[in-house]
Amino acid sequence: MEGNTKHPQSGIGDDRIYYIGIDLGTSAVKLILIDESAAILKTVSKEYPLSFPKPNWSEQNPEDWWNAVIEGLGELTDGVDKGHVKAIGVGGQMHGLVMLDEADRVLRPAILWNDTRTGKETDWLNSVVGKEKLQALTGNIAFAGFTAPKILWVKENEPDVFAKCKKICLPKDYVNYRLTGVFATDVSDASGTLYFDVENRKWSKEMLEILGVDESQLPTVYESGDVIGCTSLLGMNAAVVAGAGDNAAAAIGTNTVSEGQCNISLGTSGTVFIPTDRYVKTANPALHSFCHANGKYHLMGCILSAASCNKWLNETVLKSDYKTGCSDMNDVFFLPYLSGERCPHNDGDAKGAFLGLTHATTREDLQRAVLEGVSFAIKDCVALCPNAIQKATVCGGGTKSKDWMQMLADVLGVEMSVIQNEGPAYGGALLAAGIAHEPAIKTTVKPDPNRTALYEKKYQKFRQLYPLLRSFYKEN
Repeated sequence: MEGNTKHPQSGIGDDRIYYIGIDLGTSAVKLILIDESAAILKTVSKEYPLSFPKPNWSEQNPEDWWNAVIEGLGELTDGVDKGHVKAIGVGGQMHGLVMLDEADRVLRPAILWNDTRTGKETDWLNSVVGKEKLQALTGNIAFAGFTAPKILWVKENEPDVFAKCKKICLPKDYVNYRLTGVFATDVSDASGTLYFDVENRKWSKEMLEILGVDESQLPTVYESGDVIGCTSLLGMNAAVVAGAGDNAAAAIGTNTVSEGQCNISLGTSGTVFIPTDRYVKTANPALHSFCHANGKYHLMGCILSAASCNKWLNETVLKSDYKTGCSDMNDVFFLPYLSGERCPHNDGDAKGAFLGLTHATTREDLQRAVLEGVSFAIKDCVALCPNAIQKATVCGGGTKSKDWMQMLADVLGVEMSVIQNEGPAYGGALLAAGIAHEPAIKTTVKPDPNRTALYEKKYQKFRQLYPLLRSFYKEN
């Protein structure tokens, strides 16, 4: 199929038409089946392992992704007329490095978005190549999680792997390649590589020269809704669209597509996503400027640990299922930098910390501090946005906590609508169907002005903590 083939049209009569969305996440792949009215008919989730072989490393085996996708597709389409599955859209974790040899064999485990081993390479890009030049070429500066520093790391530390590499792709593009045999990516996911010219929506030849990569090693770039090929797996005859990076796909799922909107995601990581009609060169380079899956652009702030901080506290520290109940506001602080931090600090060496503990500190105090710390980190991102945010939608696993949603609304001082159906899988399915859909709102949370004022005072103290500890992290 040609890349710009139109979306399959819905059938006539009583025949039901199906579309599949896939979210290739960090811990699991989530699959969703919708019909032509965008109604969710079925969801499936399949987990796979995550490896941390050395400090600051985070890797996965792409074959695990593929096995989980195939198993999930089989379960998702069980009992469904597979001939009526018209299209598939994949959203997925961004920035990961997948390297293939001339026989399309995976050369090494994929290096993931939350891997921060590339401090040396990131510093070299920002200081020697220079932030100003990087922004001019790609719209962004270097972050440890981006793909370009990973390529430089492999080039320096695993030269044999680098020499054998014939294809370089992102995680969801590896899945699409296995589905279709077509080596393709989309503009939103490519935006997070640091070798993509975001403004002009094409690979940056000058950045490829800096990295020592030939454009022939890279996938062809499509808009997110373009059909790149088709798959006959499991008896289907379904078109496959280029898909999108997880945040852009989630923005399609939450219908965050117009200027003036904002979507906040509280998953493993946390993001603040702001659509723009035109390319914006950010005044603060800690804020990303990327292509949107709707053919336009967006700004994004990202923190590396969000709901995962709460998971860490309960499962690793408290070793219990305790997840609810917070004390009143107090003087305990938490820095949520369990995987380093991207926005606004761009510091892979940053670490998490509790401060203000006393003999009277309770686990309820710790619980509140964790939720507040993540909320303050989200506010750090919001503070960089060029225009004040009046209201926002919010999605992700963190939305299950009503206490946290009220806290976040109070910290930001904005009205928030919690989305009923959300996520990259739903956005991928909508991209596959070629339709827009207004999401169902689970609840709307309004800020309490009095608590907003109190949180503002505590936030100003929170902002002082990272600078105080930065040199300590660097020295250790």
